[in-house]
Amino acid sequence: MPSITRRTPSPARKASADAEILAATRRLLTDGATFTELGIQHISAEAGVARSTFYAHFKDKTALLMRLVDTFVDTSFGVASSWEPEEGPDGLAATFLQVVAAYREHTAVLQAVAEVAAYDATVREFWNQVLGRFTDRAIETLRREQEAGRTPASVDVTSATRVIVIGGERAIFDHVLAGDPDEDEVFARELARIWWYGAYRRPQ
Repeated sequence: MPSITRRTPSPARKASADAEILAATRRLLTDGATFTELGIQHISAEAGVARSTFYAHFKDKTALLMRLVDTFVDTSFGVASSWEPEEGPDGLAATFLQVVAAYREHTAVLQAVAEVAAYDATVREFWNQVLGRFTDRAIETLRREQEAGRTPASVDVTSATRVIVIGGERAIFDHVLAGDPDEDEVFARELARIWWYGAYRRPQ
């Protein structure tokens, strides 16, 4: 009698299905689908996997969306956290230009996050935690600059950070959605100057 023991999928096969589901969802979003209207069956069919395979990899669509965002977060946070004040506003502008490029690459996914966060508390909290990583990094840098005497002690670090991080994130997103890619360099330079001469209070 033949064995009916189910084989556990190999790590390579599991990773492949994972990648296919993520890539399929990105394609559908890039093609104009809204995340809310995408069904599990639609995503599975696009990925070429069974519906049961989807659930073997992702608890639900919310878990899928957060996985989609992970690549963007790792890239943009790595870029943003690599800048040090010693590089000045020109270095900061170059950093922002890379962040804008990451936003452009992941625009469809970020639109999905904005869409779902409007009604899903889990996704909203997840995105707040993402911004929290950038906020914590900026606070750490600003405090270090204050302690070194390069940023005035009168700067309220927490308030200043909220303005430049949350305001800056919204500005980048808006620019990517509505702005001309040819203006990315100009936008990045102006954003850098706002941070440098505003929150960091560096003299002209």
